Amino acid sequence: MSRELPKLDFAAARLASLQDRPSKVSLADFGRPWALGGGLAEFAQRLPSLLAAQDLKEAARAMAQARRAGRTLMLAMGGHPLKVGLGPLLIDQLERGLWDSISANGSVMVHDVELALVGRTSEDVAASLGRGDFGVTAETGALIHQAAARAARSGRGLGRSLGEALLEARPPHLEASVLAAAARLDRPFTIHAALGTDVCHIHPDCDGAALGQASMDDFRTFCRLTATLEGGVFLNLGSAAIMPEVFLKALTLVRNLGRQVAKLTTVNMDFVKQYRPLTNVVERPNLEGGRGYNLIGHHEIMFPLLTALVLEQLADDEPPK
Repeated sequence: MSRELPKLDFAAARLASLQDRPSKVSLADFGRPWALGGGLAEFAQRLPSLLAAQDLKEAARAMAQARRAGRTLMLAMGGHPLKVGLGPLLIDQLERGLWDSISANGSVMVHDVELALVGRTSEDVAASLGRGDFGVTAETGALIHQAAARAARSGRGLGRSLGEALLEARPPHLEASVLAAAARLDRPFTIHAALGTDVCHIHPDCDGAALGQASMDDFRTFCRLTATLEGGVFLNLGSAAIMPEVFLKALTLVRNLGRQVAKLTTVNMDFVKQYRPLTNVVERPNLEGGRGYNLIGHHEIMFPLLTALVLEQLADDEPPK
């Protein structure tokens, strides 16, 4: 049996004035057409002040403000940024003093070392896995594990020891190594190894105890850096799991020890939206009063754009020569 529907007086509907109604989008927020011959700063100004474009501008502004104020800027990353050609930018940014530290998962060791040794990296896994040849290059593992053994003995950390080993070895493409640049500039570079995840772990010389000790020393350095993040910036570039987890654990430790790290800016950059970085980098760390941004897009485009906007803003502070 069908139910009788109520009668409605459509003519009696209450109307509101468009002039008084709140709106989310205004002409003042719209983008402006490009003017030929303009510079990067003008390009940013002409972007819409909406959604991702606004987030990009705000993130760049927060990074520049933190740098001006002498606050800590930490960069964490996975291996993909090196594979898409961002190494020279990272080295330049270290030399300019943009980053106080770089932290990475273990895959960064492999790609950075290979680029320094032969100027190439990133195997064709599909072509070599069937033969059992994937990841078994001798030179890569040998250099990494010699550095890990030395790091475990010295307590200087895996990233620093590997950077110093590269400086000492002087491979043909040393200038391409971000690890070597960090060591040369005396800038912390921490490596956070997850045993079994990287090709160097199947190398015959791999010593799990040494690798674990060296990486643990780097985690403690990472925690000390995190303790200085009040008013600073933490940026995660393309690490889907390891670095977001490392950051969350370090943050809870330093807060547990009574350090004030609440008003900070966190930025996650990746080419797809992923649960862990969104949760552990953008959302959870900022529940006490910070601000997080999730910038989605290809690393080889978005990271150069963001950091160029930051450097442009900082250049305005430099006195004319």
